[in-house]
Order: sequence, then structure tokens, then C-alpha cells
Amino acid sequence: MSRPERNRPADAELAEPWQVEALALSIALQEAGLISAVEWSEALSAEIEKARAAGDPADGTTYYSHVVATLERLVDRKGLLSMDLLANRKRDWEMAYRRTPHGQPVHLDPSTD
Repeated sequence: MSRPERNRPADAELAEPWQVEALALSIALQEAGLISAVEWSEALSAEIEKARAAGDPADGTTYYSHVVATLERLVDRKGLLSMDLLANRKRDWEMAYRRTPHGQPVHLDPSTD
């Protein structure tokens, strides 16, 4: 199986937990047989090339944004999660983030705060 973290640009440093989680999710989808390593690699490459054609820097600083965009496209294409549900979940997380005091854990359900 292809390991996406080995194929990332050398300067695409893992700086945030969400970056590790995004890569782990891509691996989990592969291990579950929901996407193939080839499918992942081709989709990520296409996402990066599309972004570069639109002026995205080729310096690795946006690599993990491409990982997330690729995950979103693949789960939509495979019917694993609709883009509407994904947009709703993003909105829910943003709202949770905004209502959470700095330094505190973010919870989707405000009753768990």
C-alpha cells in the first residue's frame, strides 16, 4: 500500500494534529478497502495539479489542504458521505470552535462543555 506521508513534499511539515489525522484517514480508507492506494495517489496528484494550475505555490505549504480536499472529493465520489452532510458537519465544527474558550477542548455538543 502507498503511504501518503512518504510521498509528501519534504517541506510539507506535519505541524498540526489535523494534518496527521487527515493522512491517517486516507490510510484507514485504504485499509478498509474503500479506496485503493492507486486511486488515492491519482486523486491527490490531480488535486495538487489543479491547484497549481490555479496559482497555488509549489512549496509544500498547502499540501495538507490538498489532502483534505482529496478526501472530501473521494468520499463524495464513492458515496461515503454527501457534500451536503460534509458542509453541515464543517459548519457544526466551526460553530463549536467559535463558542469554545481559547485553550479548551472543542465539543460539537455544547452540553458536553
